[in-house]
Amino acid sequence: MKIDQEKSDFLDEMLEHWQEEKLLSEADVQQLRGSYEAKSFDWRRLAQYSFWIAMACGVIALGALLIDDKVLKYLEKLYDTSDGVISLISAAVAGYLFYLSFKRRKTMSHQIFSNDALIFTAVMLTANAIAYLGKAIDNGSGHLSVLMLMGVIIYAILAYVFRSRLIWAFMLISLGAWFGTETGYISRGNFYFLGMNYPLRFVAFGALLTGVSFFLKNQKKLDDFFMTTYISGMIYLFVSLWLLSVFGNFGTLEAWYGIRQISLFYWAIISAVACLISIYVGLKNRDDIAREFGITFLFINLYTRYFEYFWDSWHKALFFCVLAASFWIIGRRAEKIWNVEFLKK
Repeated sequence: MKIDQEKSDFLDEMLEHWQEEKLLSEADVQQLRGSYEAKSFDWRRLAQYSFWIAMACGVIALGALLIDDKVLKYLEKLYDTSDGVISLISAAVAGYLFYLSFKRRKTMSHQIFSNDALIFTAVMLTANAIAYLGKAIDNGSGHLSVLMLMGVIIYAILAYVFRSRLIWAFMLISLGAWFGTETGYISRGNFYFLGMNYPLRFVAFGALLTGVSFFLKNQKKLDDFFMTTYISGMIYLFVSLWLLSVFGNFGTLEAWYGIRQISLFYWAIISAVACLISIYVGLKNRDDIAREFGITFLFINLYTRYFEYFWDSWHKALFFCVLAASFWIIGRRAEKIWNVEFLKK
């Protein structure tokens, strides 16, 4: 078994300790040491991170290009192409890349990250095609959520046909964007929709999406997308709960600036209770995702409250001493738990 260098060193120390305690013979120790070796370098992780960085840089480069007026004016002089033609070209290239990437998944399935990079590029071109289609047919209504809904439908169909979790993830991102834009359009630019600001709306959206994920789990044709939907729903839910604990149900920053943070304490309690419920459900049902989300956001909430209530009232030296001590205690406890779990494995 190839393991990380840190784990290899830990096992070496434990084997020496067990040999000194007469729990293992020298032959046993040599046999066990021969069953694992330290990785020289994690090439798989390097490949994954490299493709991620390449895709991120490509998006940044495209964005930088599109906001540069000089470049845009120069391109306009070179190409006087209509929005409809750009949309059509983007859609055609996206279609070809989808075809190529899924063909490669059958013939070169081991090239996971390069195949995903092609899918990512195709998804971006699909979004570009939808955006330029919207510009071509725009009548000045400003109802942009219709285009986002179109993207949701297209991504959902593509994800189902090709059984791609990556495209499904983009569909869920587009679905969240559509929900926020559509509720904003219905409320005619008002910051409240049915009495809810954006964080409170997305609490409901995240809870609904999390519930839908369990419906997908029980459907044979859709169970491949359960985990992606479940994690996305939990992200929407807990990030929105945290934002709600900070900003409350206020629609503007001006209104929020006018209140004391302690007056939003009940939102913080609601957020913390949701985290505790998630931890309890995760422990009871052996659901690692629910447990980890609950623990992570409970810590985030506690430290957020610490910054809110003590940043101005405490001396900064005392503030950071307490902060350092708390992280030291957490680190020590986490190290002990990790050692126990690693030994069990």
